[in-house]
Amino acid sequence: MTFDIETMVKVAAYTGGGLAMGLGAIGAAIGEGYTAAQANAAVSRNPKISADIFKNMLVGQAVAESASIFALVIAILLLFLDVPVPTLLKAAALLGAGICMGLGAIGSGVGSGYPGGQACFGIARQPAVTSQLTTNMLIGSAVCQTPAIFAMVVSLMLMFLNFGNAPLYPTWAAYLGAGLSMGLAAIGSGYGGGLAAGASCEGIARQPKTAANVTTIMLVGQAVSQTPAIFGLLVSFILMFKSYPESTTLSASMALLGAGICMGFGGIGPGIGNGMAAEGAVRWVARNVEHAGELMRTMLVGQAVSQSTAIYAMVVSLVLIFVV
Repeated sequence: MTFDIETMVKVAAYTGGGLAMGLGAIGAAIGEGYTAAQANAAVSRNPKISADIFKNMLVGQAVAESASIFALVIAILLLFLDVPVPTLLKAAALLGAGICMGLGAIGSGVGSGYPGGQACFGIARQPAVTSQLTTNMLIGSAVCQTPAIFAMVVSLMLMFLNFGNAPLYPTWAAYLGAGLSMGLAAIGSGYGGGLAAGASCEGIARQPKTAANVTTIMLVGQAVSQTPAIFGLLVSFILMFKSYPESTTLSASMALLGAGICMGFGGIGPGIGNGMAAEGAVRWVARNVEHAGELMRTMLVGQAVSQSTAIYAMVVSLVLIFVV
């Protein structure tokens, strides 16, 4: 069986669309399920305010759904995209776009479920601060969506930018590597940000007077948790926009593909680890607000050490791109 270039481009687009939506559905469904589970626990604890809990659950689930909606948009675009000049390089870019968005939606979907669930349970404990909990939930969930947004941006670039007359070899590997770098790195940051946001809602429900301190440390912790995704975005941009001399050697292509894989996987653990550090700091600030400064300092030092592994991955990725 033989395939012409136009057929190969369609195969890549359809496969990318399936991966975008298939993988993109995982995280949002888990996050929404967690929110619903906590809402049920909250209703059982305080049935009199079940209506408020139910409304908050739906709002939290709607935010968690955003990541899968991004994936749906990319999938639909890939399925119906018109490629005026089909090339094998374009096929690699379209497949990379689908992989990027599918993987990039997982962490954000799961992470957004934590603040939604904890806000529901917090409302059952502290009905008087319902609006405050909902606001905090929305802020924390919105930050969790940023890695998915990064992934969508990279996917759109791979789909629509004109990369000129770049050689097929080794550029095809750079485009796939760009999708893997951003998509994988987004998983840890999205999930880690959700851990911090969930602890923030729990802390406010436990001690509403500490809301300002809790929210501040949540945002700082989430900001650090996003950096592995930013590293993934940086490596993706370099892979997409750097010019490569034509080389049909397998080693040249594998170096670029390896750079994307390295940064992508290398960003998962640090993103989750940073979120765990932030989760601990946020939770205990609500219980011991007098020592908020010491807790934040400990959190930042701990996150810096956890972050070092993502930096190592970025260094190796840059070596693979520029030196090897």
